[in-house]
Amino acid sequence: MFKRFLLLLVLLSVCHLSLMAQQRGQQTPPQIPTSPTAQPAATPPPMREEPPVVTKHEIQVGGKTLKYTVTTGMMPIKNQLSGEIEAQMFFMAYTLDGTADPAKRPLMFSFNGGPGSSSVWLHLGALGPKRVKMQPDGWLPAAPYELESNENTWLDQTDLVFIDPVGTGYSRAARPDIAARFLGLNGDLDSVGEFIRMYLTRNERWASPLFLVGESYGTTRASGLSGLLVERGIAFNGVLLISTIMNFQTARFAEGNDSAFVLMLPSYTATAWYHKKLPADLQKLPLRKVLDEAEKWTITEYAVALAKAGRLTAAERQKAVEQLSRYTGLSKQFIENCDLKIDLGKFNKELLRSERRTTGRLDSRFKGIDSNSAGERTDFDPSMSAIRPPYTSAFNDYVRRQLGYKSDSVYHILGGGFTSPWNWSSDNAFVDTSVALKSAFAKNPFMKVFVAYGYYDMATPYFAAEYTIDHMYLDASLKQNVKTAYYEAGHMMYIDVKSLAKLKQDVSAFVQDALKK
Repeated sequence: MFKRFLLLLVLLSVCHLSLMAQQRGQQTPPQIPTSPTAQPAATPPPMREEPPVVTKHEIQVGGKTLKYTVTTGMMPIKNQLSGEIEAQMFFMAYTLDGTADPAKRPLMFSFNGGPGSSSVWLHLGALGPKRVKMQPDGWLPAAPYELESNENTWLDQTDLVFIDPVGTGYSRAARPDIAARFLGLNGDLDSVGEFIRMYLTRNERWASPLFLVGESYGTTRASGLSGLLVERGIAFNGVLLISTIMNFQTARFAEGNDSAFVLMLPSYTATAWYHKKLPADLQKLPLRKVLDEAEKWTITEYAVALAKAGRLTAAERQKAVEQLSRYTGLSKQFIENCDLKIDLGKFNKELLRSERRTTGRLDSRFKGIDSNSAGERTDFDPSMSAIRPPYTSAFNDYVRRQLGYKSDSVYHILGGGFTSPWNWSSDNAFVDTSVALKSAFAKNPFMKVFVAYGYYDMATPYFAAEYTIDHMYLDASLKQNVKTAYYEAGHMMYIDVKSLAKLKQDVSAFVQDALKK
């Protein structure tokens, strides 16, 4: 009897538990919020080649009508073993119509820097037949922004191909897992070099005189490409470096690196002269004479003072403070507080502090207004703020309405397109591609180089670029192959209409010289 009772209890318990489980199964389980990154990423479809968009145009240059063709599209960058498209690089090619032998016409490949910048700045600022309409000195115009005909276009001298490296403009890697291959010094050189090979092949331009033009980090790229491609059978007639940086040690403010402080000093002097902050005896002189004096002091005394550091006597230190104040327009107390080392951020904040203004990095002629005049750093670069909206708006309108290229993708003007950090291929990021340029000179002694400097360029200071070229120790027979030009403007000197015209004249003379045999 007792056993039957126990068995009944067990059966009732099992039925009760089964019923509870059934009821719980009918209830909706609580939802746990998940972030999009927690979901497995879908594999993007393979990239496919699409035909480029071809349009016809014309422009008046020097009283002559130039008729030209614009080809806008993507160049596939393929895996050499599998043939898979690993990336597509956006480009805009301008070719002059009616030439007797297009294959023999000069061809120039153009790109900007960053790294992370599209080619829009050189394209719609100086080289192309259209340019963004700015105020005469390069200041921000009122919206809406527009394009105007560029009578200083380089198209009358050479065909033009504007390249957006992977991660810039519309250029994209096929998959996130391979994007990092392109986002670094070596991967960038390989992919842009492959673009150039592909363009020459598909357009039958291997017989054309070839030129490279880069700006900012684009000069780093151009120098590297000159050495890389000569090994692959592609030699250039000319390489044009606009706002040059090849050796990053010359412009990186870092502990233990005095070079940047020394080589930036003349740019501080130019900026202080422009804003009338130098002593009266310097202020009344032409800029070039002021810079001659500042450069001499920089390399003969300032560099020595920084090298001595804590071994400076009180008298030596005081003399260095006084001279630094003379050539920067900054107070002696401020220089004392900086221990004779003034990095760019501090200078841009301090020079016009009494006016509650800041100076620009890309172009130190520009003034900014911070939210607070105190502090050590500026809120933004006023020279970048002046150009970014006009160039962004004008390009997006131009590429769709006039060139007929339609895309919903974001055109990454400057930044925003990288899926991983840039790989400098160096532990301390002191990249130096002047070594590659020197190698290209040795292997192709007919190559010519043109270097354009902006006195008010604080991003790639002119004195630092001069230092780098001097330290290439070119053979005496090759030094004459390097031509230089200086402009009283900033990083993008061509936004100033006077400098734009001068740049065109200088480049035209250079191209003609580089074509001589």
